[in-house]
Amino acid sequence: MLDEDGYFGEDIAAGYDDSSADMFRPEAVDPAVDLLAELAGDGRALEFGVGTGRIALPLARRGIPVHGVDLSRAMVARLRAKPGGEDVGVTIGDFATAEAEGEFSVAYLVFNTIMNLTTQDAQVECFRNAARHLRPGGRFVVEVMVPELRKLPHGQNAVPFHISATKWAFDLYDVATQEMSSNYVTLRDGRAERWSVPFRYVWPAELDLMARLAGMRPRDRWEDWTGKPFTADSPRHVSVWEKPAG
Repeated sequence: MLDEDGYFGEDIAAGYDDSSADMFRPEAVDPAVDLLAELAGDGRALEFGVGTGRIALPLARRGIPVHGVDLSRAMVARLRAKPGGEDVGVTIGDFATAEAEGEFSVAYLVFNTIMNLTTQDAQVECFRNAARHLRPGGRFVVEVMVPELRKLPHGQNAVPFHISATKWAFDLYDVATQEMSSNYVTLRDGRAERWSVPFRYVWPAELDLMARLAGMRPRDRWEDWTGKPFTADSPRHVSVWEKPAG
């Protein structure tokens, strides 16, 4: 049974930064912060799913006022314990519906977090929530994977993404419902422990439609934060939508 922190309770929060260490490296963080700081300009930034502050803290160090929304108090406690953590305002709640005070120049979701909303309705509401918080001309940025369905032979529903002597990790896909889950099996002291997180995968064109329903229009789409062109072979994308200024 889940606690109030959902799938990111104390047991996950305690080791989250270590388990995602590659995403904390400067080459992963700096390009994202560069772009978000540029989009924020002289305004404020709103992060949906702020977590332990991987992006919010370095963005705040650039002089950008950052506010975060997150459901997990355990993850936010890790943010608060870091240098500068008290300078990032946080609203505890579901980022599809939670409200933060004031207007923002940029709102953003990184590292596949849009997929933590496991229904299409919730994802649509997330776009609407972003639009409500943005000032006219503000931008909404989403970084998310492209579903890896081309890796699935007929009759198979699993895509492995980590295999070692002590850990196996794989994604399960349901192509009829767009439901998926990331599953981890770890060997500790001769025992196997399993952890699973549900997601809903989403296509780039589907996100564009969600933005349109929220009154926003497509602005940019790249393969990564450096502006590499998005192609049919891109494994992920960084997409930007704009709230009209009029």
